[in-house]
Amino acid sequence: MVRDLLFEIGAEEMPSAPLYAALEQVRDKAVELLGAARLAHGEVAVFGAPRRIALLVRDVAERQDDAQERYRGPAASQAYDEHGNPTPAAVGFARSKGVPVEALVRESGEGGEYVWAVVQRTGLPAQEILPDLLSNLAESIAWPKTMRWGSGEARFIRPVRWLVALFGDEVLPVEFAGLVAGRKSQGHRFLGGDVDIECAGAYLEALRGAWVVADGNERAAVIKDGVSRVASELGGVPVVPEKTFLEVVNLVEHPTVAAGRFDESFLRVPREVLEEAMESHQRYFPVESVDGTLMPAFLVVHNGDPSLTPAIVAGHERVIRARLADAAFFYDEDLKHPLEWYVGRLDGIVFHQKLGSLGEKVERIERLVRLLAEQIGAEPQDEAHALRAAHLCKADLVTHAVVEFTSLQGVMGSYYALASGESPAVAQAIVEHYRPRYAGDALPETMPGMLVSVADKLDTICGIHAIGQAPTGSSDPFALRRFAIGIILMAMEGGLPIHLGRAIGDAIDGYAEVLPDLDAPAVAAEVKEFFLGRLRVVLRERGYAYDTIDAVLDVESDDLADAAARCAALQEARDADPELFEDLAIAFRRAANLADTSLGEDADAGIMGAEERALAEALESADATVRGFLERGMHSAVLEHLAALRPHIDAFFEAVLVMDEDRTLRENRLRLLNRFVRVFSRFADFGRIAA
Repeated sequence: MVRDLLFEIGAEEMPSAPLYAALEQVRDKAVELLGAARLAHGEVAVFGAPRRIALLVRDVAERQDDAQERYRGPAASQAYDEHGNPTPAAVGFARSKGVPVEALVRESGEGGEYVWAVVQRTGLPAQEILPDLLSNLAESIAWPKTMRWGSGEARFIRPVRWLVALFGDEVLPVEFAGLVAGRKSQGHRFLGGDVDIECAGAYLEALRGAWVVADGNERAAVIKDGVSRVASELGGVPVVPEKTFLEVVNLVEHPTVAAGRFDESFLRVPREVLEEAMESHQRYFPVESVDGTLMPAFLVVHNGDPSLTPAIVAGHERVIRARLADAAFFYDEDLKHPLEWYVGRLDGIVFHQKLGSLGEKVERIERLVRLLAEQIGAEPQDEAHALRAAHLCKADLVTHAVVEFTSLQGVMGSYYALASGESPAVAQAIVEHYRPRYAGDALPETMPGMLVSVADKLDTICGIHAIGQAPTGSSDPFALRRFAIGIILMAMEGGLPIHLGRAIGDAIDGYAEVLPDLDAPAVAAEVKEFFLGRLRVVLRERGYAYDTIDAVLDVESDDLADAAARCAALQEARDADPELFEDLAIAFRRAANLADTSLGEDADAGIMGAEERALAEALESADATVRGFLERGMHSAVLEHLAALRPHIDAFFEAVLVMDEDRTLRENRLRLLNRFVRVFSRFADFGRIAA
């Protein structure tokens, strides 16, 4: 026999993002606890709304499964005397497990012979197991922040107001947060009242009658259809950022979508400002026309009485009017000065208490941009645009608009740069230098944008490492890992040909005045290793084997783009002919183990045998060819030529005794192996490839 199980925790309005995480925890923990309790069940569903978290498990068994448990006792030699009679050790063990001593069994294994107790556990009724199980489930939810209320000791993200626990139509006396569960839930805060849930399976329908759509997926569908329909009625298209949409879904229990309007004069303010005010501050959805321009309208998803929608919308229009008026005021005030005027104010803003002001950081960024442009051979116009953008890149941080809307840093700088007469290339580099801001974000599209972005990020990475605050474990308060990955991706995908070691050294040199006692070589080595750790992560995520990555990075780790290209070529070649490259790796390790670099590579062909001479000639040809291919980035061709050396090295090892008693022959052969190792090592350390 089976029944449905319902458990609902009712609370004051919970924040949206933590609610999503809590629902995942409840589902996973419920499956774990039911499995541990030996209660068979069907589908596990979770439902969340601002005032409730609910678990609905279909077809839960009315009784635990029976179980047989085995316990190992003392060694047989200790459990029985020489006559085969049980000793006190056996009697005590049997008593502790609740079985007669005669029921103990003897079994031999790797550790010797022991006695075992086999205990049959008869399953208990589910009603005896579930109350404690559900109480533990409620207590197990991990919230980012919790609170206490009243005189109780329970902690939850918001005060808990009611509990519902039903097994079929039977109430389970679950205790949590000073409450005992019943069958009475609560409907919509304003439109519904108390709701008696007759049975677990009737939960969703019972709440729907009390103006609550408890299923988040259903609410999301209602909202999605609503915003599309209302925007279409306005002749436009809704702008629905996923983050805002997901938040709105958990802010309402009975969603109603309606349209509001604002004064068209506000459209002179940059679109990003208007959208930020509507989305992040008010959780409204903007509307754009079919040509992509913003319309003087917004969509609101409200939780009130649908019949009062006009009055509710009027209230929201008053709110957004004030918000947009503030935004317009900030924008107008900022435009009273050119962007250059704000640069001087950065000297009064602390970048880091040990690393100086933002003004000093801007000076370091400008210096580093100049050095990076020189390193990569940037076009003079790109360098000029990058230097100007570097000078202005942080200026908008002290403008009114960015102080109010912090997420618009860079965006507003771009607008203010254009308003100040700066070139479009400079304005674009200003907004691009913050990219990539998160995983999956777009990279800078222009060379000036990449130069300023790398300089800004590298300056921060080196500075924070220099003062001993590098990331540890999961803690990365300055987002240095994200910055490093951004630089790596700009090299790998953006076509920025930077050399890591030189760039790091240039960045560290910029701190000479701020940190006069800095151990520059030690910090440079630490930062380089930090980058290599991130590079390994990026390459592993792209599917390259760990030993492919190690083989390449042990030889080339300074040119990030080249290292990635080598990994790709080596992995492709390995996948195409695994046996060939395994044999090459073995041959390389054999040669490397014998090689003696102190002898050099100048082998005497006059004392070589046929196999030695054939290998020497093949290496002579391959050395020059491989060097040329590497200079042109023709990595697949390099591997083809290296693979062609296999017959020669195989023949050499089969026919030649390297460690000959004749010192002259021995050292000549070692010189030949030295050259073999070096030719291969131009591309990768093949000895790192697992056999």
